[in-house]
Amino acid sequence: MHTFIKWTCLSLLFFTGTALLAQDPEEIEVKTEVSEPDDFGEAPLDDVVKKEVMMERRVLAYQPIRESDIFWEKRVWRIVDVREKMNLPFAYPEEPFFRILSDAASNGDLPVYSVDDDKFTKRLSTDDVLSMLSKTDTIVTFDPETYEEKVQIVRNDINWADVKRFRLKEIWFFDKETSTMQVRILGIAPLIDVKDSEGNFRYEKAMFWVYYPQARELFARHRVFTLGGNTNATISWEDLFEMRYFASFIIKESNVYDRRIEDYARGVDALWESDRIKNQIFNFEHDLWQY
Repeated sequence: MHTFIKWTCLSLLFFTGTALLAQDPEEIEVKTEVSEPDDFGEAPLDDVVKKEVMMERRVLAYQPIRESDIFWEKRVWRIVDVREKMNLPFAYPEEPFFRILSDAASNGDLPVYSVDDDKFTKRLSTDDVLSMLSKTDTIVTFDPETYEEKVQIVRNDINWADVKRFRLKEIWFFDKETSTMQVRILGIAPLIDVKDSEGNFRYEKAMFWVYYPQARELFARHRVFTLGGNTNATISWEDLFEMRYFASFIIKESNVYDRRIEDYARGVDALWESDRIKNQIFNFEHDLWQY
């Protein structure tokens, strides 16, 4: 009895397998589960997670300082050259620093001031900023078929790569309440190269002033590409300026003649004068202490 049942089962398996082999392969329905998204409206995420920490950051207000506690102060003007190795994040192609300033100024999110003086007295309108960031040229073209003359107006936006240097205005002061030497950045001005019709460099001029205390919130929401290679670094532009993680040299200090270093020193002598002013600030704080 058991032998009969065993042979019956083997026969069924044999005939079933033969029938499957004899079947046309195209008639065999292969069911595969393919997960296809139903909604293609959201763009793909070019990261591991959506990073929103930087956009939610807020800056701390400066510590209030009484006028009577400022024992000594000096105003200093600096130049930050983006071509120096330490300043390469200023020229990061995906989000250069000048584009952050220009986009915020043209959208009205950041007030900017005229370069007629460096005291932030005259605020520029949005139209003034737009006319400064782009220029319109009129060109004459000819239709190749009718030879008809046509006049076209072409808009040329300023290339961020043309802004190679920034001017900083800051105040160094000694707070006798905390017995510390402190520095506050007051303004940032992008400098652009002015060229002639043949593309030759003529001179450099400042475009506008940004009052730094008003821009701290904006700078805190933009990430800085660090040179260490860690793309997950959470250093903002506000952190970079407050930690003074940039290279610069002094072009002017507050003086009775209101003159720049280039007015009385050139070349290597100007660099020596810049170092002299920097060391003077350091030595002033150092000489206040007795060991």
